[in-house]
Amino acid sequence: MIKYRNRTWPYCVLPAMLALLLLIGRAGAQEVKWIQVGPLHNWYMDAGSEPEEGRTGNAGGNEQQDGLRWPALYRWQDTMVGKSLWIGTADYTDPVSNDHYDHKVVAVGPRSQAIDTEFTLMPVEFKLIGRFDHPLVLVDGLVASDLAFTDRLDEVDENLPTDRMIINKVNSAIGITMTRRIYYNSQQNHNNYFIYDYVFKNTGIINRKGTVAQQTLKDVVFFFQYRYGIGHEAWQEGAYPDEVNWGRNVVNDARNESPIDVGPPPIWGEDAPPRCLFSWHGRHSGLPFDNIGGPFMQTDGHLSAQQFVGIITLHADKSGSDHSDDLFQPVTTQFQGADDGTIQYGTGTAAQFNRTEMTSRYLAMTSGHPPAGMRHADLVGDNPANEFGTDAGGYVQAQGFGPYTLAPGDSIHLVLAEGVAGLSREQCYAIGAQWLAGVKGAANNFTMPDGSTTSNPDEYKNAWVFTGRDSLFQTFERAQSMVSTGMNVPQPPPPPKVFEVNSGGDRIALNWANNAEEWDNFRGYKVYRAVGKRDSTHWQEIFRSEKPNIVNEYDDTSAIRGLDYYYYIVSFDDGSTNTVAPGTPLESSLFYTLTSEPASLRRPAKENLNDIVIVPNPFDIRAKKLQFGENAPDRLAFFGLPPVCTIKIFTERGDLVETIEHTDGTGDEFWNSITSSRQVVVSGVYIAHISSPDGRSAVRKFVVIR
Repeated sequence: MIKYRNRTWPYCVLPAMLALLLLIGRAGAQEVKWIQVGPLHNWYMDAGSEPEEGRTGNAGGNEQQDGLRWPALYRWQDTMVGKSLWIGTADYTDPVSNDHYDHKVVAVGPRSQAIDTEFTLMPVEFKLIGRFDHPLVLVDGLVASDLAFTDRLDEVDENLPTDRMIINKVNSAIGITMTRRIYYNSQQNHNNYFIYDYVFKNTGIINRKGTVAQQTLKDVVFFFQYRYGIGHEAWQEGAYPDEVNWGRNVVNDARNESPIDVGPPPIWGEDAPPRCLFSWHGRHSGLPFDNIGGPFMQTDGHLSAQQFVGIITLHADKSGSDHSDDLFQPVTTQFQGADDGTIQYGTGTAAQFNRTEMTSRYLAMTSGHPPAGMRHADLVGDNPANEFGTDAGGYVQAQGFGPYTLAPGDSIHLVLAEGVAGLSREQCYAIGAQWLAGVKGAANNFTMPDGSTTSNPDEYKNAWVFTGRDSLFQTFERAQSMVSTGMNVPQPPPPPKVFEVNSGGDRIALNWANNAEEWDNFRGYKVYRAVGKRDSTHWQEIFRSEKPNIVNEYDDTSAIRGLDYYYYIVSFDDGSTNTVAPGTPLESSLFYTLTSEPASLRRPAKENLNDIVIVPNPFDIRAKKLQFGENAPDRLAFFGLPPVCTIKIFTERGDLVETIEHTDGTGDEFWNSITSSRQVVVSGVYIAHISSPDGRSAVRKFVVIR
């Protein structure tokens, strides 16, 4: 029997579950699906785009930065705020109102909205398909994988070219049906971007009943907005004032919006991939230090806003009948005020009949490219981004494709890739620590990315942060190669279908299925472990099994009693198929087998109550690192317990502060010094009364020093 632990949920599962409950409780709520099988996580909505706060409907809450999480192993790495999709046409006779409109625009986003009550974009199909299902991951017999809750496949297709694909089909009140396919590959050379394949077809379907009202659509434009927000970690951890952490200090840039000349091959204007938009965390005047990269000035200096996030156009049809790539698409690449009334007017049913608002929106969709030197990044320069412009919410990216004439049955094909890149988490800590030492005068010599040195800590930090831009460009180039090969990139062996971790008295036992061994180039397995928390930069390889000595089990005998351990296992090949780094093995994604519940050493139960001891005693908060580690600073342990007992903890004067039911059959139980009223116990003498079902009891005193 598979069991689910009835206690604290993993941090990245709980938001998804709460969101599901919120959506269930909202009439006409939209459906959301996650892709979380690699280091880039994102959610998608059946309405055709992902509006701000659209996943939870928590307007004004702390979910504004929600999605495009990278690197997703760590908390608060979201870089997305919201997106929108607008479809517009000109000279349109509306079959519903029988009125003629100079411009007709239907939309989802940029703000959250009740799609089911608006009837402008109407979901038809929404499926998550996987090349294989996620593994069964068990810790002490309990389901212990986030994917068990978020990776709910509708279909398994062994011929799928990527790990996951979402198919999303949406009709619109304008008579255009959109089908988008979202592809994600967890292979390590391609795991930080999504491919978006759009087909917009003039089907004439204008409502949920399937009514067809065919007409040729003129000057059709497909318009996308991207509101990125980098620095979610600093916001959640309270490192800076809220206004510094997102919005006003985001900087938006565009490169090679169209070719200077067209020939074989195209000649592009700058040293960057063609047709790309990207954003980063810029300077803010509200801080007394340089905040590029979002360093934690008040603690260890680690960087919390190192990401560069953006989107690249890989293909755009020339017309409804000419499906070759138009190098001059998109025709619009603009930055817009996030709270600008032009893009934030009403999105309800009435909006699609409001002539003034639709014309205003259509003009924004067809506004072209900024003049030379007038991109948002150009205008901000090296100045604080929050001092540019007057929009309270900062500025967003936008791009539009068209105008196209679409006769009934005509279609337009667009292919985009969206990625996130930047410094690794380890680099964020190392570079941030060096920067902080320099700011405090404890260091004066810093090595730059090119090997040169500087004595300026800000110059050092910023140069390293901006290597993330180069990494994003490399990501775009890999996405281009991915699409150019028809998604045909080498794949690693699959992960084991089952991964089990079982706590023991003197070891933690791991075992796994052998299905990966059927892979042509399979070479072996690697097991990794983290102590205390899985949101850690201290994952270590603790075991490797390679051909010809393949095994499917391992006993971790180096675990220490009282500490929590998290694990994952990867399958790897012989490196012969790696086209990016030949000879380097391709590995299955750690997210398939990453445990969300801890395992720990548990000694056998004792029958003699005289064996019960409390550790540490006294408990001294000043020695937390010497007790159960800094990730469990308030932990006390009860060792030598009977298999089932009740532990009641009293103050010295007899007030009951907590009752613990020990039922797991081992001799160990742990308490994190939290009372039944959810308060941390204060300094003092405490009494533990331990009673077993057969009527026996024992009393132990312990001291807490805070």
